[in-house]
Amino acid sequence: MKCLVTGGAGFIGSNLVDELIKRGHQVVIIDNLSTGKRENINPKALFYEVDIESPNAAEAFNGVDVVFHTAARARVQPSIEDPISFNKTNVEGTLNMLKMAADNGVTRFVYSASSSAYGSTDKLPQQESDPTDPLSPYGVQKLVGELYCTMFAHVYDIETVSLRYFNIYGERQSLEGAYCLVMGVFARQRMQGLPLTINGDGEQSRDFTYVGDAVNANILAATSPNVGKGEVINIGNGDNRSVNQIAAMIGGETVHGPAVVEPNSTLADNAKARELLGWAPTMVIEDWVEKYKEELGI
Repeated sequence: MKCLVTGGAGFIGSNLVDELIKRGHQVVIIDNLSTGKRENINPKALFYEVDIESPNAAEAFNGVDVVFHTAARARVQPSIEDPISFNKTNVEGTLNMLKMAADNGVTRFVYSASSSAYGSTDKLPQQESDPTDPLSPYGVQKLVGELYCTMFAHVYDIETVSLRYFNIYGERQSLEGAYCLVMGVFARQRMQGLPLTINGDGEQSRDFTYVGDAVNANILAATSPNVGKGEVINIGNGDNRSVNQIAAMIGGETVHGPAVVEPNSTLADNAKARELLGWAPTMVIEDWVEKYKEELGI
């Protein structure tokens, strides 16, 4: 199988590329290296340094069977500060990738969607049939990508499936910058001998999902005969931890800052992933954090 991974130098994308190559697939990468890292690029992959919204990306689609669209400008708070450029990448870029995939006879398009589409809700766990009410430009943009995927499956004769990720963590997660998750922020602060900064009271909870499990979900979504008609599928661990609990796992002094715009809780109902993909999470976050701390020396 010849696979194209957009964002293949990034956190999730590079882990996916490595696993695809390990399984014997041919891989092409598109990444503009704005947040991805050159050192993450597997040397066995063919690499195109290009924006996903650029017409020059078309060359990468030659002979491709499956597209894994992981490229995006991510995170809620940066999108609130800069919604227009985020929209260009997350909406226009996704549309461009879908159209190029359809034009080049790609069989299936697997889209990295986001649980931020749900917004803030008291109904837990969150199911794919629940109303969507995103709280940020990023959440809106990722939801628009889902809608485009579903429409393309019906209009442009290409199989699509959208995977709604719930707070992915794991190897190669960022320790700095605007795209850093809370676990990475805490790890960096601990390494620098600083107190761990918690937004609000820290009781906001997240369903943290291991990157290796997200990678497996992508590969299953590319090969399962049960999907391809624009399905939206939660990829979440099915349990959650508060920010205070994550801080306690990392260890050290904590300080509380002002609350930010974010959902109070996320928790995935992953029954659909189990049924359609035969997928199940494998990692317990406490086990991984202990290994992570050993590697970082904290």
